Amino acid sequence: MKKYFISFLLLFGLLNFANLSAQNSKPDINIIPQPKSINQQDGYFEINKQTKIYFSKGAETVARYLKDILEPATGYDFKFEELDNNLENNLKNNSIILKLSDSHPGLGNEGYTFTTTTNNLIIEANSLNGLFYGIQTLRQLLPVEIESKEKINSVIWKTPNVEINDKPEFSWRGLNLDCCRHFMSKDFIKRYIDLLAYHKMNVLHWHLTEDQAWRIEIKKYPELTSKGAFRTYDDGSVYGGFYTQDDIKEIVDYAASRFINVVPEIEMPGHSTAAISCYPEISCTGGPFDVGTLWGIYYDVYCAGNEKTFQFLQDVIDEVVELFPSKYIHIGGDEVPKNRWEKCPKCQARIKSENLKDEHELQSYFIKRMEKYINSKGKQIIGWDEILEGGLAPEATVQSWRGVKGAVDAAKQGHDVIVSPTSNCYFDYPVDITDLQKVYSFDPVPPELNAEERKHVLGSEGNMWTEYAPQELVDDRLFPRLLALSEVVWNYPAERNYEEFRKRVQNHYDRLNALNVNYGLETKPIEINKEYDSLNNNFNVKIRQLQNDLTLNLKSDEINHTILKDDSTNYIKVSYSDNLELSFTRNDKPVGKIFKEGFTFNKATRKPVNLTYPFSEKYSAGGVEALTDGLRGSDSFRGGDKSWQGYQGTDFEATLDFGNITDINKIAIGFFQASSSMVVYPEYVTFYTSTDGKIFIPVKNISNQSSLKNPDWVQKDFSVDLNNVKARYVKIFAKNLDELPKWHPAYGGKPWLMIDEIIVE
Repeated sequence: MKKYFISFLLLFGLLNFANLSAQNSKPDINIIPQPKSINQQDGYFEINKQTKIYFSKGAETVARYLKDILEPATGYDFKFEELDNNLENNLKNNSIILKLSDSHPGLGNEGYTFTTTTNNLIIEANSLNGLFYGIQTLRQLLPVEIESKEKINSVIWKTPNVEINDKPEFSWRGLNLDCCRHFMSKDFIKRYIDLLAYHKMNVLHWHLTEDQAWRIEIKKYPELTSKGAFRTYDDGSVYGGFYTQDDIKEIVDYAASRFINVVPEIEMPGHSTAAISCYPEISCTGGPFDVGTLWGIYYDVYCAGNEKTFQFLQDVIDEVVELFPSKYIHIGGDEVPKNRWEKCPKCQARIKSENLKDEHELQSYFIKRMEKYINSKGKQIIGWDEILEGGLAPEATVQSWRGVKGAVDAAKQGHDVIVSPTSNCYFDYPVDITDLQKVYSFDPVPPELNAEERKHVLGSEGNMWTEYAPQELVDDRLFPRLLALSEVVWNYPAERNYEEFRKRVQNHYDRLNALNVNYGLETKPIEINKEYDSLNNNFNVKIRQLQNDLTLNLKSDEINHTILKDDSTNYIKVSYSDNLELSFTRNDKPVGKIFKEGFTFNKATRKPVNLTYPFSEKYSAGGVEALTDGLRGSDSFRGGDKSWQGYQGTDFEATLDFGNITDINKIAIGFFQASSSMVVYPEYVTFYTSTDGKIFIPVKNISNQSSLKNPDWVQKDFSVDLNNVKARYVKIFAKNLDELPKWHPAYGGKPWLMIDEIIVE
């Protein structure tokens, strides 16, 4: 009996210990970017309707911001009051205290301490910036429902008791937002200012002028926005928009209230087609020009030998500096073709009069001259790393994008640098190339720099170029990758534990949902293998899921909807012409793009093809068999399933042999167009049939009606319907363009034909 009594006591003790442990267990803390130091204590601080906000003198704006954050979801009307010496020593319980202090000099202007006990929550900092960042930490410690704009009744508003000491590693934590390729509304810009602030970023690099648009109102040159802000396509449609000076003041003021510095980019001397389309006299040739509709590098730039060019840009700068209190003006300086300068009498005269060596030094002259003027306005310039060529301007900051070499060279010359290479910081790149882990592994400080040179590394930026990302797709491109960069530039963890970070990201998705962020994928989500089974005449499709924690969904022409097995490999047999759509959801919310896979079974499938002109080895698609392998091309000619076959500078002609006479009712062939990348539809396609392989009868000629000015990636089948034509052979001829038109940014280059599948029914 004693033995059983002892066992009972042990069991009772274990149960009590388990209950006690559960009561005292500490909730997980998931803050992005992770603070430098967190010490979690037992217990929590609860915010209720009696909670009062106290703030130091001078911190009322930050206190009002906190009040505005907390009140909608809690429904409480928070009272707040300025601290005084007596009150500070006799604070009542249940208080949130925002305290300015000089007792933590090591925290700098943006650091803060954050302390919660059962009685009080205290955020202390040297400046308003630090208090503001402490509030962002508070938001992430509270239940996610705090982000609701409507009252939530069922939540206890409590934070775990913690001691946090936190400050950023880098002073420049930015996002470069390109509003030229695609225009973004004023409210959208404000929304991104809030999202940057939430993740403790402090710079909005605002790209405002380009070949495809001039977005900033300059009152002395009204045509820059009345004409230069809009581009016209061949079908007569017009796209564009611009920001008035009042819009810009409103956005800059809003950013300042979130402690974000707005740095405008006014491109020079290249990427200037929109400007010279309005004022062609400041180009080398005098035009005329249209605002660019395609992406790429245009040959026509500002004339470096014309005094009117510098007068124009100085007038522009005069108005820009009045709108932006930022210390910096970004002047671009990247991707400047020298073709026009080489043939321009004024530019050549400038080279001679200034004793310059060549056109690279002419660009350096251009940048240095504009830097001198911008310096006279109390500002400093930033330029992309091309401004190193020909000699660096005396006080320029270099933003390195072509790797880190530009940053290394500039820092060794004593210049400040912003390190944002394509390899880790270009969020217009697909996640197949730059995934979440790759961003998190990024080190903004090149190892080639010594301790003194490292001081010139200001920080980094995420670059959101929008050639293929209109406003509605920006969230998908930036998140969750921006989370990784925010932690790198704030916390700069010496050792990167990606799995621990990714765990916090999974929890953070609920907060992004609450902030209405339509985030995308973390990495390439699936790997698809398609093998043809000749014995059974079907495709065995293997789908391996690469990103966990998502639900993989399948739709097709034959299958309405099915949920595939999560986090595993799925096998599907396809034995008929079908189009599969693979998509992902997290808790029923769509995540990322839809992947499409097309299969076709027709009379041409697996039939031999003879080519008159060779395909490019760069885009071989695995050989001539790809033209009749039954697999349709993906929505990207560059990657995906690599089924697009390319022909550069040649026409296309293919002959199929069915082996015997057959009835033919339709012939089709698929083409891809990406005009900015020199991939074009053919001028025309001619279809032929033959019974003997010697005499081919043309059955139809189809001319292309598509516009080269369309920058979108598009696919189209050129096809002809027949009425039981009997033939053994089919021949298809596609005429490639001899050259791209003069207005095209790649004029002089050889265009490509991209072809994916021949179909005969």
